[in-house]
Amino acid sequence: MPTTNESRRIRPSQSARPADGLNDEQRAAVNTLFGPMLVLAGAGTGKTRVITHRIVQLIRSGVAPDRILSVTFTNKAAKEMQERTADLIGRRLPAKPFISTFHSLCVRILREEIEHLGYPSRFQIMDRGDQESAARRVLRDIRVTEKSLRPGDLLGVISRWKSAGVSAERAADASENDQDFLAAMGYRRYQEQIRASGAVDFDDLLLLTDRLFTEFPDVLERQQAKFDHVQIDEYQDTNGIQFRLIAALVQQHRNLCVVGDDDQAIYGWRGAEVRHILGFNSHFPEAKVFRLEDNYRCTDRILELANRLVRHNKGRHPKTLRAHKTSTQEVRVLEYPDEQQEAEKVVLEIRFLSQKRDVPYRDIAILFRTNEQPRMFEAEMRRTGVPYVLIGSQSFYDRKEIRDMLSYLKVMSHPQDEASLFRIINVPARGIGAKTVEKLQERAVREGRSFWDVVHEARQSGELPAKANTGLQDLEHLLHSFRRRFEESPRQMEHLMRELIDTIHYESEIERQYKDPQQQLARTAVIDEFVESLGEYVQSTARPSLDDYLTSITLEGRDEEPDKEAQAAENAVKLMTMHSAKGLEFPRVYMVGMEEGLLPHKRSVDATEKEIEEERRLAYVGVTRAKDVLTFTRAATRRKWGKVRESVASRFLFEMFDEAFAPIVVEDEPEE
Repeated sequence: MPTTNESRRIRPSQSARPADGLNDEQRAAVNTLFGPMLVLAGAGTGKTRVITHRIVQLIRSGVAPDRILSVTFTNKAAKEMQERTADLIGRRLPAKPFISTFHSLCVRILREEIEHLGYPSRFQIMDRGDQESAARRVLRDIRVTEKSLRPGDLLGVISRWKSAGVSAERAADASENDQDFLAAMGYRRYQEQIRASGAVDFDDLLLLTDRLFTEFPDVLERQQAKFDHVQIDEYQDTNGIQFRLIAALVQQHRNLCVVGDDDQAIYGWRGAEVRHILGFNSHFPEAKVFRLEDNYRCTDRILELANRLVRHNKGRHPKTLRAHKTSTQEVRVLEYPDEQQEAEKVVLEIRFLSQKRDVPYRDIAILFRTNEQPRMFEAEMRRTGVPYVLIGSQSFYDRKEIRDMLSYLKVMSHPQDEASLFRIINVPARGIGAKTVEKLQERAVREGRSFWDVVHEARQSGELPAKANTGLQDLEHLLHSFRRRFEESPRQMEHLMRELIDTIHYESEIERQYKDPQQQLARTAVIDEFVESLGEYVQSTARPSLDDYLTSITLEGRDEEPDKEAQAAENAVKLMTMHSAKGLEFPRVYMVGMEEGLLPHKRSVDATEKEIEEERRLAYVGVTRAKDVLTFTRAATRRKWGKVRESVASRFLFEMFDEAFAPIVVEDEPEE
């Protein structure tokens, strides 16, 4: 068995013994200190406890703390791991374990070694704004217009390549279409530009470290010599370049402990590769495998469904979670006539639970597959006064497309709302340049007059460029015409909004901005949801008006997205996607929209089995967020593209309930 050099040891303490509070499998993992090992930690089985206790056990066995590297995926998780380790040790140490994210680890390495690649050791890390400025300069230099490739699209393709370890020199070979070919040209110029300025972007942190390890064996040897033990948390979320970095670091001692759950691998869309955890033994044949299957979170009935569901995946390590809690309530499947009643009845039940059963709002979470689904639930909760917080994603009404549409409506409802006017004055493009708007705006402020008064004067004096003059005339006529029609026919709001969108050719604007057909589809779906919300408002309001509608959907703005754990502690119902819910748990969970096309998502229904398996893992994550009470809901019909269409129950319901489940018909009085 490998030993640690005496100069790297500290004296073992009197308490060098297995930590209390661990079950047998956890204790076995904690006490395995050498060689490669895979800890398969199912949902709710205490993986963080194992990671921190194992660090402590290494230190108590004599390993110097600063010879231990533990890598996780977020700065918050790294900080919490440091704190928990310090609490378990219970005494000050001469040094600390190095606990960090992949990117922080790479920054540390690059500060020491990046000069080998021709960069200064005091390199700057670019933020998104810097990247977009660089991308615009690159596209101008290579004479590619934004119609062919937008700066954001260029950065997206470059990021995808960098995450896969594709260098600028090899990007052309990796190109799959015309846009990729243009991006490959831009990628090379982009790298030359930021390198010349002594800067790197976020993706470079991993890519350049990988280059150092590959091209400079002495650099790799120096970094390998820094650590005797390496741990990786959330191993199922590693991408190709992260795997290569870790495999290189542990080549000499092979003291690698990876902890993760292949059944919770849900980030394939951003480059994570579940094959790394599935094929761990092929890279480390001598690895020991520990399965943490004692679940301390969920009831037996919830776990029974979770186990049944995930067994349908072929690409997984076999394991079965065991419950330590007995169910007091059955898992329900509720079916509603349509999505409006789904939202109304779920919110009604939540109010009932709070007011009649004293269930705290903080105990309840509603989980969705897509970012569009929360909109009806948000509206219903605002209407009924149920406090809620949207975790980990934008509010429906904060999306760019919705903010654009709302700005049109706000200018029609309140012509003096110049902030909304400036948002849409050239969206979609109508020839009104930013400099023209700026000059007119400055003049209006200087003279204390309205923007439109200044426009009329400038038009009469012939000061405006021809295109801007025509564009402003057209916009003013459009706003005046639709303002009058919205006032005269408030019950036709949905129809008028569709007509407005067609008139300004907004869907063509979406196609211009987003070259990826899937992104176009998603953005258009958001617009359709918004238009339908107008129709739903009219149907539920005795005296509808545009002003009243805008008042009803106005949300408080947020400077930045709060930490999701902090949000989860608020006494409010939690609305979140299943991706955002990972890592959280709640006494009561509603998984809504359990339909084909939503879960599994429509992009996966006709795709490969690999993508369906990721959707199934996502459903598994949702199920295992529930500690005590779990409810599935679906709508028998759902409005899509302006028409009511029948929906099909999610295949995952049939898999969980062994092909035989009977949806509950919801009565007027909600039940617990």
